[in-house]
Amino acid sequence: MKISQMRQYCLQGVVLALALGLTACANKRLEGERQEENISVEKQEAQKRAGIRMQLAIGYYQQGQPKVALEEIRQALLISSNLVDAYSLRALIFMDMGEKQLAEDNFLHALKLSPGNNDIGNNYGWFLCLNGRESQGLAYLEKAIKDPNYAAPGKALNNAGLCSLRMKDAVGAERYFMQGLREEPANPAINANLAKILYDRGEYKQARFYIGRVLKFDVLAADVLWLAIKIDKKLGDDASVSNLGTQLRRRHPNSKELSQYQRGVFDE
Repeated sequence: MKISQMRQYCLQGVVLALALGLTACANKRLEGERQEENISVEKQEAQKRAGIRMQLAIGYYQQGQPKVALEEIRQALLISSNLVDAYSLRALIFMDMGEKQLAEDNFLHALKLSPGNNDIGNNYGWFLCLNGRESQGLAYLEKAIKDPNYAAPGKALNNAGLCSLRMKDAVGAERYFMQGLREEPANPAINANLAKILYDRGEYKQARFYIGRVLKFDVLAADVLWLAIKIDKKLGDDASVSNLGTQLRRRHPNSKELSQYQRGVFDE
């Protein structure tokens, strides 16, 4: 074979090998893309299944079935182990159950997975306030309050006000409640809490203004109705006291507030 023919043969061999190599690479790339697509579909399906479990968990929690809710959360985490909402909800359930250490462990794990999540920070802050760690709790609540993108500032401000009251700081609490009303003027919890501060201070007319906002809502807790009764009693509005007493009897027949009302004990 002549040298020129050998070179041409070798060149053809190189071209052929290159072509085969490119084909192999293309096949591997296509295979890789298919695998990635399959993995992506599997992830989407897993997320969907975990999401269904979480919806069930929320439903059971709202229906007062915490143990069933916890099982649904466990199933969700088996599907997706880093599901932030699962740890956050589990923390709230353990908090309601009085399982303080389990609640805190889940709050902290959720915050580790999502450090800037002020929904979780707000709930954890309130948890700390309820467990004698008010200063730490307020730090988390303040972080949520100061975040311009936080969707529930009224909730954090109300919690901060209540946390301040636990620290015997009525002035600080009032400041938080007033700021909360600037954010959410119709928020019933904030209006009721501010009315309580004003009642305790002897400012009954102002207290009546804020509790009046709450009485517009159909769902009224026993302590809210009782506060409204005590305010109107101080103002000498016997007709309103009688009307609110009837509501208290109808809505909360077994409450301690009704027992106090029936005994005429307004200043306990």
